Amino acid sequence: MVALVRAFAMMAGAALAAMALLTCADVVMRMAGRAFTGAHDIVGILAVVAVAGALPLTTAMKGHVAIEFFFGKLGRRARLAVDTVMRAAMVAALGFTVRGFWLQGVKIRAANDVSSTLEIPLFWTYWVLAVSCALTAAVVLFHLVKPGKELMRP
Repeated sequence: MVALVRAFAMMAGAALAAMALLTCADVVMRMAGRAFTGAHDIVGILAVVAVAGALPLTTAMKGHVAIEFFFGKLGRRARLAVDTVMRAAMVAALGFTVRGFWLQGVKIRAANDVSSTLEIPLFWTYWVLAVSCALTAAVVLFHLVKPGKELMRP
């Protein structure tokens, strides 16, 4: 699972770098009087890939923002109970999200929905999001089953 989380993180980094390069190239080309055709389509797709790739790693490193003010005032047992309930709810919510993204990808594929300028098929972006959410659910489940153990370190 760690290798898959790292692969998704590398995919996110590559997408982010590609977005920056493409945006810079588009700006330079516009200054020269020519636009980079489809830059908007590609940057939008790369943004989806970047977010999908970063979600499992952020979850594995417990890098999400938490409200420690209230959580810190609870006793050890109460913190453990709240943490367990929240992680179980996250796994359930991510499960529904995986199903929704996957079915939306199927629906968009059947409709042959494509990006506006370059006409790139969009169904696969929903499937990337579904796999990312499934991997994130697996990470949360790991933390639920082994509460004190880290999956990955920064």
